[in-house]
Amino acid sequence: MKKFIKTLMRENKIQIVKETGNLVESYIEKSDTSLKSAELLFNNMLYETSVSMSYYAMYHITLAMLYKYTVKCENHTAAIMILKLIGEKDLSKKLHYAKKERIDKQYYADFSATSEDAEALLKDAKDFISKIKSKIIMLSNPEKKKLIEKLKEIKKGKKIKKSSDSSK
Repeated sequence: MKKFIKTLMRENKIQIVKETGNLVESYIEKSDTSLKSAELLFNNMLYETSVSMSYYAMYHITLAMLYKYTVKCENHTAAIMILKLIGEKDLSKKLHYAKKERIDKQYYADFSATSEDAEALLKDAKDFISKIKSKIIMLSNPEKKKLIEKLKEIKKGKKIKKSSDSSK
């Protein structure tokens, strides 16, 4: 994980940026639009595309939160890893699962999405988005600084300290 993040930081695919509320709000809006699309697609029995849109709703809200942390991330897998790095292991697992479902349903002809698949992911997306939006609202400066320090340590190749909050 650390080597991958370090490489992406060197390539400027992950960057520490100035706080910009505009990007946070833009990605929240993208997430909301993707979620609405997922619901419309589900209601019209277009399950494979609904699965994709559910994933993108989750991914975009994750990017919104990362921008709130002042981190720009241009890689889906890295966004999942950074969620884990900040101690959000459950959310990281949910986003990883949604990404796998999107890839399976979108790219492979031998995978088809059922109503149950799409409905479950849509439900997961709604829950995920709600949790991330709460985190965006409640995010403190010390939490931001903690992630920035971890990323700087990774970039320098230093060993990072484990999060003291293991309940997440």
